[in-house]
Amino acid sequence: MEQEVLWAVIIFGSGIIGIIFALMMARYVLSRDTGTPEMKDIADTIYEGAVAYLNRQYRTIGLIALVTSVIIGILISVVGIGLENYSNVSEGWRTSFAFLAGALASGVSGYIGMLVAVRSNIRTAAAARRSLGEAMLVALRGGAVSGFLIVALSLMGVAAIFYAYNGMNEPALAARLIVGFGFGASFVALFAQLGGGIYTKAADVGADLVGKVEAGIPEDDPRNAAVIADLVGDNVGDCAGRGADLFESTAAENIGAMILGAAILGAAGSQNPSYILFSLVVGSIGLLASIIGVLTVRPNENSDPMAALNRGFAVTAVLSVIGLLAAIMLMLDGELWLFAAGLVGIATSFLFLLITQYYTATTYRPVKNIAEASRTGPATNIISGLSIGFENTAMPALVISVALGAAYYAGVQSALTDSAFINGVYGTAVATMGMLMSAAYVLAMDVFGPITDNAGGVAEMSNQPEDVRARTDALDSVGNTTKALTKGYAIGSAALAAFLLFSAYLQEADLLETGVNLAKMEVFIGGFLGAMLVFLFSSLAIRAVGRAAGDMIEEVRRQFRSNPGIMAGTVRPDYARAVDISTRAALREMMLPGLLAVSAPVVVGLVLRAEAVAAMLIVGTMTGILLALVMNNGGGAWDNAKKLIESGGLLDEKGEPVAKGSLTHAAAVVGDTVGDPFKDTAGPSLHVLIKLLATITLVLAPLFIGG
Repeated sequence: MEQEVLWAVIIFGSGIIGIIFALMMARYVLSRDTGTPEMKDIADTIYEGAVAYLNRQYRTIGLIALVTSVIIGILISVVGIGLENYSNVSEGWRTSFAFLAGALASGVSGYIGMLVAVRSNIRTAAAARRSLGEAMLVALRGGAVSGFLIVALSLMGVAAIFYAYNGMNEPALAARLIVGFGFGASFVALFAQLGGGIYTKAADVGADLVGKVEAGIPEDDPRNAAVIADLVGDNVGDCAGRGADLFESTAAENIGAMILGAAILGAAGSQNPSYILFSLVVGSIGLLASIIGVLTVRPNENSDPMAALNRGFAVTAVLSVIGLLAAIMLMLDGELWLFAAGLVGIATSFLFLLITQYYTATTYRPVKNIAEASRTGPATNIISGLSIGFENTAMPALVISVALGAAYYAGVQSALTDSAFINGVYGTAVATMGMLMSAAYVLAMDVFGPITDNAGGVAEMSNQPEDVRARTDALDSVGNTTKALTKGYAIGSAALAAFLLFSAYLQEADLLETGVNLAKMEVFIGGFLGAMLVFLFSSLAIRAVGRAAGDMIEEVRRQFRSNPGIMAGTVRPDYARAVDISTRAALREMMLPGLLAVSAPVVVGLVLRAEAVAAMLIVGTMTGILLALVMNNGGGAWDNAKKLIESGGLLDEKGEPVAKGSLTHAAAVVGDTVGDPFKDTAGPSLHVLIKLLATITLVLAPLFIGG
């Protein structure tokens, strides 16, 4: 009993510390000066647009979530009555409540983090008037508010539901019921990421194609009506959307590990809850390590921003290794083979960050190749970008394969139970835990990206001196890389968790002993439909951006034609009209791909049954991971190839920097707009789709059994 109290103190204590740290970071950022009146006017406009959109979006999502929770409760209860097991009626409504709790916590964490991020942009721009190091510190700490709040709420939310559902006395049942929490988080994350991604890329593509290519004006030029909508979109997509994404990632993977922990208790005949709570304790230790990592980032004017961020990540990783070892010694009877599995996960996170940097940073071959290809026009730029996107799947796939194999082997060597399979799968779970220990720090780096992007926009639109814009541009380029890093990190953790969540589904669907036989026709069909779902979902997301961007382009062109004073700089564009176009398009277009993702596994399960759903889950996950890598890193490389040219990094035949507005620059802008819906709409949404497939099948597994 003393140990159980200790684990609860660690989980909730670290969560409270994480929230306090987030509030301290928010206080630090909000205490900074807001620059000139012109800067404040622009920042206030961005803030108003972001809050107005999120209010409308979350009202829509909230209504859908409420209806879905009722359907979940009814479905599971009906299954219970049909089996003459009336205890399932109670399970159905407890799962429904957990779903609502997960949905609410996911929405709140993303919303609050976005509010601080959107207030950080002007303070970062104001700090850039003084030094690069100060601006970087403000942006990172603004991002930390979102990162630490999300991870803390995720850990505490899962733990609270577990204890509320009598987890100490009925651990297996409680672990199954809290899957609803993960499903609710995934549900909100899908719509938040989709809607935010459609919003931001409709504005971004419209602003770039009409502004840079047609009108020949700079990025974030105040004469472009789509600019405010673009800056609003950075916050609702990259901050709120990604925040909900990482919230559901940590929740879903912790829940999967807890289900396997319950299986270990059953196989070993033990009553020790440490196996179930281990993932939450390890996540709590990682949260504390991430706090120290953020505080060690102390840049100055001459610092390399990316190097400073990498040092903070290294500190977080080293402390995580120490904490992981301590947790294993105290909770898992000193099973050092499982410590080795955890080290595999931590090493995998490092490797994914390095691979993502290689494919998206301006200093390496892939981005330079795309920039070079821009010399001969948009077609060769797009061909080069696509080839880089496809190429970049190879190294991550090899890393994932080696990591899964090594973690599984390490788990098999442990003496947890007599089942080598259960031991091996728990090894992959510990590896996933190791990788997610740095989630708060990585998410802080992610939100750093849109904050610095917005800061550049504020500096440009308020006519700040060139040295200020040079500092914000330098941070924005790093921010593009950190955003890509987070997407790579999310995909890496999803890949490690894929086998974990797949095994958890097999446990819930009574398929652990028999496995999944692809030679069965209905099972093969289920897998085939899983792969198809990934491509159709991506198509709908990208098409949504295309349609919304078309509306934005026509609006910006109309304003330029109807009011020549806009280009002359004597008349302010109608920003509100552009914001409204993005808002309406995002709320309208997010519905179809979102409903497809939710309904497809349910239909397959009801028609083809549990084994076909297992095939859909694992094949869809594999396909989704690879396609997300293509989109995320390919899109990031396209974006930074454009920025490489705009920063003067590509020389012409005379040895001079290629000029902005040249045909080469225009080709790079076109390539960037192709990559925009890849990296900021479809790609990140695939992260959530993968987790949603796992959580919805886990929640509804009783529906699919039999037949």
